[in-house]
Amino acid sequence: MRYSILASFLVIAACQKSPTTGGDDTTGPDAAVLDNAAFTVQSTDVTLTAGQEVTYCYYFHTPNTAAIAVNKWVSDMTPGSHHMIFFTGGPAHADGLDMSNSCGIGASTTNVSQWVFASQTPHTEELLPPDDGAGKPLAQLIQPNTLGAFQMHYLNATDGPLTVHVKLSAYALAAGAAYTQTDAYITYNQNISIAPGAMNFPVTATCNAPPGKFWLMSTHAHKQAVKTEVLDGSTSLFSSTEWEHPGAKEWDASPFYTMSTGKVTWTCTYTNTGDNAANTITAGTSAQTNEMCMATGYYFPSTGPKICLNVAQGCFCQ
Repeated sequence: MRYSILASFLVIAACQKSPTTGGDDTTGPDAAVLDNAAFTVQSTDVTLTAGQEVTYCYYFHTPNTAAIAVNKWVSDMTPGSHHMIFFTGGPAHADGLDMSNSCGIGASTTNVSQWVFASQTPHTEELLPPDDGAGKPLAQLIQPNTLGAFQMHYLNATDGPLTVHVKLSAYALAAGAAYTQTDAYITYNQNISIAPGAMNFPVTATCNAPPGKFWLMSTHAHKQAVKTEVLDGSTSLFSSTEWEHPGAKEWDASPFYTMSTGKVTWTCTYTNTGDNAANTITAGTSAQTNEMCMATGYYFPSTGPKICLNVAQGCFCQ
């Protein structure tokens, strides 16, 4: 049952790697992020018609020829882009543009895609914390020639055509630098049902937090959301009233943040008085007709990317 949900879920991560450090246990110049990008990938240009909403995928293999510890991501999206998500792994797929909307996500129960980086703004520069509290920077491990995919959600709200693409650059620590691995923690609430005309209707879920510390926390929802929030018990860690560009809470120095309750609670509050006011809105992938309620964050030391799903039977993480 859980994999039928995964197959319809927009974003999927998996727990595969154990905590990793690289090089000797030292700090100093060798821990600096290199000035030149370790790799840059740009998706194929696509032209959208006026009013078109689509989700496309662009598959590729990362061009790095050795394992790299990425400590900075820089992404650029053309106008018309709602968000992009960079995944690694998953089922084998030919490189290039996939316009089927499936992105292959959920196609395998044993080789699932791993959430690595995401952006909801035209230009994003994400520098991972340079000190884990013990003198080592945080980094995400990218193996050579890794199967990658951009999931690209587009909405052309103009009256004419738009040509769109996504570009992502990875900046790595110097070879041999010591680091502590960090990875994504992603939640998804399948139990969303917003009645026609609902006002300030909250939807809340709670799942187990991974052991370790968080350095970033944010949310993801669609246009009926008037507020999103992530909590540790009754303590609010992050909240936003902007569904499209919610921002994020970042802890960039020790002690970062450890969940005192051992759980993550996330809430989305919805008002259904717009162009969907006559419909009951449920969880789904369309930013126009469905809703989402997600907490998104990064933690360390990592045991690999984690996904926690709230379903009718309760919350489960893997």
